[in-house]
Amino acid sequence: MKVIQSINPYSGEILKEYPLFSEKEIETHSEKAQKAFEDWKNTPLKERSSLLKKAGAELRDNMEHYARLISLEMGKVIQESRAEIEKCAWVCDFYAENGEDFLQEVKIDLPDGKKAKVVHQPLGVILAVMPWNFPFWQVFRFAAPTLMAGNTALLKHASNVPQCALAIEEVFKNAGFPENIFKSLLIDSKATLKLLENPIIKAVSLTGSEKAGAAVASTAGKHIKKSLLELGGSDPFIVLSDADLEKAAQTAVKSRMINFGQSCIAAKRFIVEDKVYDQFLDLFKKHLSALKKGDPLSGNADYACMARPDLAQELYEQVQKSVNAGAKIEQGGTAPTEGKAEFEPTILTQIPEDALAYSEELFGPVASIYKVKDVNEAIRLANATEFGLGGSLWTQDLEKGNQIAMKIETGAVFLNSMVASNPWLPFGGIKKSGYGRELSRHGILEFVNAKTIYLG
Repeated sequence: MKVIQSINPYSGEILKEYPLFSEKEIETHSEKAQKAFEDWKNTPLKERSSLLKKAGAELRDNMEHYARLISLEMGKVIQESRAEIEKCAWVCDFYAENGEDFLQEVKIDLPDGKKAKVVHQPLGVILAVMPWNFPFWQVFRFAAPTLMAGNTALLKHASNVPQCALAIEEVFKNAGFPENIFKSLLIDSKATLKLLENPIIKAVSLTGSEKAGAAVASTAGKHIKKSLLELGGSDPFIVLSDADLEKAAQTAVKSRMINFGQSCIAAKRFIVEDKVYDQFLDLFKKHLSALKKGDPLSGNADYACMARPDLAQELYEQVQKSVNAGAKIEQGGTAPTEGKAEFEPTILTQIPEDALAYSEELFGPVASIYKVKDVNEAIRLANATEFGLGGSLWTQDLEKGNQIAMKIETGAVFLNSMVASNPWLPFGGIKKSGYGRELSRHGILEFVNAKTIYLG
């Protein structure tokens, strides 16, 4: 019997084991989700809103329980885990309070005097394929708008966070949602693609790797189903010579080290004008060195470990290949202990274009810092990537900053701030960072039928 293991990456302890769902169980849960949809789609919006509010309250009331699971399963420090749970409660409140307005019909007065309207109706059972790095937030930013819109949801979570997957199902159950509105399936990738072929599944949302996104999008496309992809990122963090360097450096370290660097929208490439490059690098080193390592549950550690030992080893190999190509290690760079998920925060400079660090996403606590001669070179370097998720730009001239932001090829640009997801703002990327938008009004309209009704 195949099992999924829940392993503490900090200690290496096996916490729990769960059997994978059988084909029959997957089929049964899919059918139950479809049956639940037939009632849920007719549930008044105010009732859906009330249940979402209760889900937010459940998260806040039991924050320590849910936050601890995050830290135990993927090594996030507990204060970040608590913040993640609070953010999940926020997105539940956001769609509970705004979902009805977002879904209102749109009336259209035609030039010939006739009238029409667009109504927004749910699609059915939506499949979510979600990653381990924000094991609650990634799911809730999908689930809150999807359920509010009247769909039901099946979750295939990352294999290393099964306790989080089951706990999310527990949130909706404890909040009073009807049975089978949201179900976590403990299945592998092969079963996921087979499930996506099932006519019951009407669409899929995936947050994860480029490889996983390509596989899921290919299967969805073959069966003419909508897909939404949020994939990797290699976000530029541009520092111009007129920036507030102290604030920029502090924010840069925070943006690179949040979730121990394991974030799609973490700043990864720091592009600095040569006039302030040395000063910025010194400040970056200072603030990075000030961070404390420790047990993720201690409450006083700034970082702990990566989510799995293989991820630490893979990141180290990317660093070594980059160094072999000519990059320089300014700080860190020590090899991780075999079988351990720990990793030393690292700074790379003088990175040539043929180095892996130049073109690949470094998903962990490695900062790549570049020196450029002017704004035009900064823009060129920012766009010299296959990814296009987010970007941060630092300048005290906001008019100039706005003009530069228009030229950066990403789904979002934040001026004088780190990139962050926010329920009020559309979230998503371009190029190989994916397509579609989550959050805001855009997010709730991704999985609805915008039906035109002509009133003749």
